[in-house]
Amino acid sequence: MQLPATLPPSVGQPGCSPLRRSLGRGSTPEGPTAGELLGTSTTECGRGAALPGQAGLQGARHRRCCALPARFLRASCAPASSAQPGAWSGRGWTAGRRCHVRRQHGGSGGRQESQGPAWGGSAAAGGGSPRSDPQVSGAEGRPRAAGGRPLDEEVSSDSETEGPLHGRRRREEAEEEVEETPQEKKLRLAKLYLEQLRQHEEALAEEEEAQQDLIGDRLQEDVLEQKGRLQRLVAKDVQPPDPASIRVFRGHHLSVTCLVISPDDRFIFSASKDGSLIKWEVESGKKLCVVPGGKKGTEERHMGHASHVLCMAISSDGKYLATGDRNKLIMIWDAATCKRLHIFTGHRDAVSGLSFRKGTHQLYSASHDRCVKVWNVSENAYIETLFGHQDVITGLDSLSRECCVTAGGRDGTVRLWKIPEESQLVFCGHQGSIDCIQLINEEHMVSGADDGSVALWSGTKKKPLALARQAHGMQDAQGLQQPYWISAVAALRNSDLLATGSHSTSVKLWKCSEGFRKLEPLWDIPLVGFVNSLKFSAAGDFLVAGIGQEHRLGRWWRIKEAKNSICIIPLKRRTTVPSSEGPDSS
Repeated sequence: MQLPATLPPSVGQPGCSPLRRSLGRGSTPEGPTAGELLGTSTTECGRGAALPGQAGLQGARHRRCCALPARFLRASCAPASSAQPGAWSGRGWTAGRRCHVRRQHGGSGGRQESQGPAWGGSAAAGGGSPRSDPQVSGAEGRPRAAGGRPLDEEVSSDSETEGPLHGRRRREEAEEEVEETPQEKKLRLAKLYLEQLRQHEEALAEEEEAQQDLIGDRLQEDVLEQKGRLQRLVAKDVQPPDPASIRVFRGHHLSVTCLVISPDDRFIFSASKDGSLIKWEVESGKKLCVVPGGKKGTEERHMGHASHVLCMAISSDGKYLATGDRNKLIMIWDAATCKRLHIFTGHRDAVSGLSFRKGTHQLYSASHDRCVKVWNVSENAYIETLFGHQDVITGLDSLSRECCVTAGGRDGTVRLWKIPEESQLVFCGHQGSIDCIQLINEEHMVSGADDGSVALWSGTKKKPLALARQAHGMQDAQGLQQPYWISAVAALRNSDLLATGSHSTSVKLWKCSEGFRKLEPLWDIPLVGFVNSLKFSAAGDFLVAGIGQEHRLGRWWRIKEAKNSICIIPLKRRTTVPSSEGPDSS
């Protein structure tokens, strides 16, 4: 072969291998045979003799190329995308056609085309087929693709993107699919589903069991409460109250006569002989609302009461507040805003007792006119009137049953009114005027009288179950020894804890023991003045007392040292420690 008249600039440069020059534009379409290539020298492989200075590098490359077997020589060079045919790209020749190397097997004239970059890593000029395959030589002389994979290896399209672990998992799944029949697969899936259901049901059963225990305890308490047999033994755990921890709220000008606590224990409503009504916040002691009292005869123009407020009650949902005064009026208030909603008239004397039936807006009222009236507050309606007492009624209370209890003052009786049957049960036991009464549960109640006695009653017995005489001691009045009047009683609902008040400078806490058959004194709480009202919080963590210089029903005495106020008495309980001796027998 003869060298062309003009050489391209790549000749003699390190970027162009002798093999590529030998397969350039000067070669025949079939190109030299493999035997010829393996038998030629460096100078015979190119278009002519090697140029000076190129023998070392080019000879090494040529020897490496020609060392391959002829059946693996599939040399071609891919054109650069941006180069023109026959142009120099900076790394070697680029051309629009590919180089061809004929592969001979046993003298046959077989021909194979390949595409891709040739050995040496640079593009080479050549002509021929537009296809080329990238390949490199392995360590044992076996040709490999650019990624180091043998050319004859089957490559899955997923193997390039999936890891070995994923591929192995897919193979295992495929084997399982092949090995198990459709029926076996359905059976396996059904068993798996049933196992999941079993685990889920077991978890639900554990939760339901815990909930059923709580619900069962609550239902049992409700049943016992309805029957009047529920009694929480909390009195034995009450610690002596600290007088320094008592909080005093002042705002009324005259004696506090009555008070109630909201069902959530957040607010206190109090009323006074001056006709004022105040809403307090328990936590901060702030006055949230004040309705001042007015003068007699200004009821129509004045928002509040114009005479002594003697009693009040709040509904169990905390929506309505009811107050009664000496002017025979019952006022209904919005407990949230202290806005007056309605006025009930019908009593012919002072209203002395009020109570909402638990869970309803049914209101019971008692009066000095010796009758009990029933009202529907939500409909502003009067229902009926009950008669029976022979003297003024001084107190009234009710719970969830459609009945109420009243204290009959000087007639010496406590009466249980059954509203649907329009009947009454009469209980006798006190020697003096019964001034206050409170239900402990649906079957038991406590009352106090001006003879100084405190009595425990059952709805099934006409005589008191327990009677504590001179409960607050004796006083010297005008040279005569007489007991301190019991002016207020309170009971922590469905428990064995009671409280009584007088003007003996103390409030007493009591314990009901032996199935309400015995009253045991616990602690004395020092408070100066007439204790006209007592209420336990629903949770039992504090006791509220309404203090005045005078008795709520009259002006028999006046204690100047007393402050017209309400007092919040915290009640702390001991932490119960399990004992190996068992529970207390009492």
